[in-house]
Amino acid sequence: MSDTGNELNRDNIIKKLKTIYDPEIPVDIYELGLIYDMQIIENKDVKIAMTLTSPNCPAAEILPVEVKKKIGQLSGVKEVEVEIIWDPPWNPEMMSDVAKVQLGYY
Repeated sequence: MSDTGNELNRDNIIKKLKTIYDPEIPVDIYELGLIYDMQIIENKDVKIAMTLTSPNCPAAEILPVEVKKKIGQLSGVKEVEVEIIWDPPWNPEMMSDVAKVQLGYY
């Protein structure tokens, strides 16, 4: 029986991303809207384009490393590239409805 929860696919990448939290905000980085793009390349490389809540984010040193580590745990992943993107800049409107409810934006 295979471990379908660890296969390399978009759903499982999202599941892994939802286990990563900004240390200052009690919402995962996916629901916060910090993930701009994710690609699975034919050779099993994964590219993640993400941002941070601000250029001065104290988690700037740890979040990209954690993303790379956790996505790299998926079965079959060869290489993980994490690119930090500042344009467009993150704003609270990028959060999912789930995140907005958790943070009291509604």
